[in-house]
Amino acid sequence: MTSQPAPAALPADFPRGVALLHDPLLNRGTGFTEAERRAFDLNGLLPPRVLSMQEHAARILENFHKKPTDLEKYVYMSDLEDRNETLFYRILIDNLDTMMPIVYTPTVGQACQQYGHIFRRPRGLFISARDRGHIADLLRRWPNDDIRVIVVTDGERILGLGDLGANGMGIPGGKLSLYTACAGIHPSTTLPITLDVGTENPTLLDDPLYIGLPQHRLQGEAYDSFIDEFMQAVTTRFPDVLVQFEDFANHHAFALLERYRTRYRVFNDDIQGTAAVTLAGLLAALRLIAAEGGPRRTLAEQRLLFLGAGEAGVGIADLVVSAMVAEGLSPEEARQRCWFVDSKGLVVRSRADLAAHKLPYAHDHAPLSDLAAAVNELRPTAIIGVSGQPRTFTRAIIESMGCHNERPIIFALSNPTSKSECTAEEAYTYTNGRAIFASGSPFPSFTLYGKTYNPGQGNNAYIFPGVGLGVVVSGARHVTDEMFGAAAHALAEQVTDDDMAAGRIYPVLSRIRDVSAAIAAKVAEIAWREGLATQPRPDDPERAIRAYMYDPQYTPLV
Repeated sequence: MTSQPAPAALPADFPRGVALLHDPLLNRGTGFTEAERRAFDLNGLLPPRVLSMQEHAARILENFHKKPTDLEKYVYMSDLEDRNETLFYRILIDNLDTMMPIVYTPTVGQACQQYGHIFRRPRGLFISARDRGHIADLLRRWPNDDIRVIVVTDGERILGLGDLGANGMGIPGGKLSLYTACAGIHPSTTLPITLDVGTENPTLLDDPLYIGLPQHRLQGEAYDSFIDEFMQAVTTRFPDVLVQFEDFANHHAFALLERYRTRYRVFNDDIQGTAAVTLAGLLAALRLIAAEGGPRRTLAEQRLLFLGAGEAGVGIADLVVSAMVAEGLSPEEARQRCWFVDSKGLVVRSRADLAAHKLPYAHDHAPLSDLAAAVNELRPTAIIGVSGQPRTFTRAIIESMGCHNERPIIFALSNPTSKSECTAEEAYTYTNGRAIFASGSPFPSFTLYGKTYNPGQGNNAYIFPGVGLGVVVSGARHVTDEMFGAAAHALAEQVTDDDMAAGRIYPVLSRIRDVSAAIAAKVAEIAWREGLATQPRPDDPERAIRAYMYDPQYTPLV
């Protein structure tokens, strides 16, 4: 197993003076000791007082809380990351409840919408349609050869916000921040990439400050050959890399995953990560019901109704089906327990307008026009919103779920918060506090009838960092669906009795590095067991995984 980068012996060309202060991976500002200031020609370039990391962090947090809007807080933290990555990650890890909604969803959605207007400093690589035939040359310009995780987007379907083109770069950067904060992947080994193939967003095409190509998107063979060139070039340049596809539109996401999943080390977080975090929530919800004295039900006994039949919904259903099969159902029986409503109503076999990815879940049933009719007719035990359409879980629908179920499971997973199918307050209020609720973006605690409810956040950050860590430490050649199933069960197992007592179906964020380590261990074991690993299995895998995880500290340089 390859260890994380460590500054044991400094190279002869280690930067000095101003060059050192301008390197965000090495700079520690007023945290440089007096000995380091003398050794690296920093005296006079910094104020004379040396501050500890804790003192340095206190100053950052004081200014952070003075910012009047979340977007300004996002910009402030981005500037810190550009100056001092060690301090950025120390603050992020120690204040994850506060920082994750800023550096990632929901604020990152607004940041992407305004990306060209708040642009400060380029991070990662922008590879555009104009670079066709020369992508390998661009990748050679990246200074670090040891890249282990890449998050890449083409910006066509950013969260629930649609086509944001090159402005979508905020998503790969945010995801990789969570790889480091939540799973300890060293930031020097990560690389965000945006594939700028154009945009169909008229607002961006007319915006003089848009940072991307002001042209329509590549389509068909031109698009496919561009992605093929990228995948071949990036895996040649970085042979140990894991590539995470992020926020590609449905018509590309499924095809790209199927095309590359057995050729390269890739996965699609919108399909597979969302599936795993949702499956974990369902398993934990069933545990919660039983822990409260309710009936002990298996996953195979549930009837799920999805609003939205895109990559997230179908990805969830596919993984749920695999879990139901493991509980004894046949694949056909398991699929019969998963139903979908899309923009045209219930997905049924008689419809002639269904895309290929919906066909396995097109059942024999009379057409139904909308979600409300489907809830009343099918009486699901859980509704799962992945539609990107806000407030579509109406009061009538939520009350209907409460009529049919003692503990209705209501997952409103669309991001950002403005796109959520309902609020936590609505779910609890319209079921008299009986709902088991989870959302994609955070909602605050809510008190009803004297009881405080702690909404679960079914955020993919509980899954993809740990999966990535397990793939990296084992050197798995491919990322399999079995790994995501194992990740889901590992996450559900991390929900403690205290979590259950508080009504939570996901662990508290303060424990997310422990959660990621547990997931990584399960994923790595699959790689070793199935002969997919390129790194030898250590005698104590869990200890080795913990040792690999980066912990941001000001370690002495001299």
